[in-house]
Amino acid sequence: MSKQAMREEAERLIRETMAKKTIVVKQGNTRIDAVCGKCGAPNRIQAEKGAARVKFACKECGHRQETL
Repeated sequence: MSKQAMREEAERLIRETMAKKTIVVKQGNTRIDAVCGKCGAPNRIQAEKGAARVKFACKECGHRQETL
């Protein structure tokens, strides 16, 4: 099966599924990769939907800060 044929098949399946309304799109929490301002360690923080700045403590040194 060529790439073009696979693309057409995928588009056809998506169109059929959208017509049946069986796909549900949900928005969830955001994951932010932040770097500690004190020690430079990487941190992964979960942010609620719509939150711009999230307070967190570094996992390495415990420094409390906010994401940008």
